[in-house]
Amino acid sequence: MTIVTFVHPDGREQRIAADAGESAMQAATRNDINGILAECGGNAMCATCHVYVDAAWLARLPAMGGDEDALLDGTAAERRAESRLSCQIKLSAGLDGLILHLPERQT
Repeated sequence: MTIVTFVHPDGREQRIAADAGESAMQAATRNDINGILAECGGNAMCATCHVYVDAAWLARLPAMGGDEDALLDGTAAERRAESRLSCQIKLSAGLDGLILHLPERQT
């Protein structure tokens, strides 16, 4: 199990247990995390699973692909250097403790 903490815009934190190999988006939707809409179901087509990766964790993630980079240009909330699509973050034991901040809005 991998523990992921989602930080809501109001500062409230929700910790969830995720299975290795699932995406942060899948774990969030399975655990009813408000703020992750995932309208395309994790197919990297909608950008409604946008998150801000905590600075301490950003370098531990693989580089983003071109499709993810292009989608992040169309997010409803401000794109930042730490922006990622949670559907593209595959969880593993090495990401145990990952902290993801939710944007103010997804649409």
